[in-house]
Amino acid sequence: MTSITDNAIPAGGRGASDEMIGFAIMAGLLAIVPLTGLYPYFVMQALCFALFACAFNLLIGYSGLLSFGHSMFLGTAGYATAYSLKSWGVAPEIGILLGMVAAFLMSIVTGLIAIRRQGIYFAMITLALSQLVYFIYVQVPFTGGEDGIQGVPLGKLFGLFDLSNTNTLYYMVLAFFLLAFLLIYRIVNSPFGEVLKAIRENEPRAVSLGYKADQYKLMAYILSGTLAGLAGAIKIFVVQNASLTDTHWTMSGEVVLMTLVGGLGTTFGPVIGAIIIIATQQYLASFGQWVMVIQGAIFVICVLTFRRGIVGEIAHYFKRSL
Repeated sequence: MTSITDNAIPAGGRGASDEMIGFAIMAGLLAIVPLTGLYPYFVMQALCFALFACAFNLLIGYSGLLSFGHSMFLGTAGYATAYSLKSWGVAPEIGILLGMVAAFLMSIVTGLIAIRRQGIYFAMITLALSQLVYFIYVQVPFTGGEDGIQGVPLGKLFGLFDLSNTNTLYYMVLAFFLLAFLLIYRIVNSPFGEVLKAIRENEPRAVSLGYKADQYKLMAYILSGTLAGLAGAIKIFVVQNASLTDTHWTMSGEVVLMTLVGGLGTTFGPVIGAIIIIATQQYLASFGQWVMVIQGAIFVICVLTFRRGIVGEIAHYFKRSL
């Protein structure tokens, strides 16, 4: 049987080397943030959303599946982590694990329902499921309804690292982000990732070669949902509360915006897009509701002038120059 990965660029190629250099530079710059004048909580929040966007990009950028319901994984993991930390008094690492498990289970259930459809039908099903989850969380007691779960304790990671210390918390968030980023990079550049790209480009051809497209797409959906759950679990330690905001459909819209602005299907695009969107929310907060207008303007400009996203256009320029 002919393999889709026969013509794949080897992992040790020039593109992979450039991306690893880019990763090393990114990791180095992020590691020295506490030594600079940057507000650490802003950077931590940006890293959480960058991970969320990277997880979403794994689904839409490499599988071609547009989900309008990814906020349910972010919010579900956040509630599971916050509740277990505050009500059960579990250790931080156990709380994060429980959040990921909750997102994993939800991604299986919702994936089995949504993956049967494609295109706009898939997007609408995920949106409907997300709204269903949102209204459930409004009613059930353990979420705290409109008030959410406030005052989540931070504790000590592995019993050693006191997360109430800002620098310790920052490096914990950074470590999880970098590890998850490398995991996503490995998934995308594996034979599994090459099959996902082939399904995105030409699903009938992939099926004709013997690949079970629905199974691959379901696996990508589950991986994406679980990693989005990791972002939601980590975010709880930064903001110390779980609220309905993370499960609302507007959060799913924001992650779409982050991914498109940075560059759909690129390695670093979601990270850049998340930083830009979170920066506009943080530093333009004094404009009130006009922040949404500014974000919309950024999106329109990117669509008109950077059709591949910021990182996508830069990569295309250098590729064309070679």
